[in-house]
Amino acid sequence: MVKIRCGNKIFSNIEGILFDKDGTLEDSQNFLRELANKRSRLIDARIPGIGEPLLMAFGLNEGSLDPTGLMAVGSRRDNQIAAAAYIAETGRGWYEALEIARFAFEEADKYIQRTPQNSPLFPGSLAVLQTLSATELKLGILSADSTLGVENFIDRAGIGNYINLARGVEPNGPGKPEPRLFLEASHALSTTPETTLMVGDSALDFEMAENAGAAGVVGICWGNANAPVLRKADAAIAHLNELVIIDGE
Repeated sequence: MVKIRCGNKIFSNIEGILFDKDGTLEDSQNFLRELANKRSRLIDARIPGIGEPLLMAFGLNEGSLDPTGLMAVGSRRDNQIAAAAYIAETGRGWYEALEIARFAFEEADKYIQRTPQNSPLFPGSLAVLQTLSATELKLGILSADSTLGVENFIDRAGIGNYINLARGVEPNGPGKPEPRLFLEASHALSTTPETTLMVGDSALDFEMAENAGAAGVVGICWGNANAPVLRKADAAIAHLNELVIIDGE
């Protein structure tokens, strides 16, 4: 087992670390902003006037993406249901609203795709993952994206040699902040919740891990460890290299 220090906080007897993806390992703001705009434009073409309210619902304000907003922390299912709710407010039936949202999301996928340019690994993260992986630690990614989306990110970022588990949210499976998601992931990682750290950037990550009995929660906001969203984390960091291995036990 390993002892890890984050600032003044020390986590002992750690066997594994589960990382969130978007906003934690993957700098996906540009991609998510482009995707939200495309989805909104497609729905607005069908229902004029709904585009701007949808952008606000997705967490975009004057072109800036809210790191705590729906696009940043919600699953595809969350975003699609939210879009359908706005569509339904225009007088459409719920089934029709869901179909309009589903079609727009699928069309947007054809035009806006993640690339190493619009959704790269955060600078310095590769070296940290290499260092952590060189110990007996087991590393996984637990994301609100789909498992396929997580696997594609691992391939794009070239970190497959360091990640032992890729896990996302599936249509009929648990989502953040359900503790079951963390419990299943730690089991698949061959660790226990009480020996597994969660590293994430949202309150959903923190609540999920805490309710699952995790060893601790490390909140990250790149460049700003004092961000309000990190207040509920056990430790807050501004760069992944602040995860420091003290020794093995």
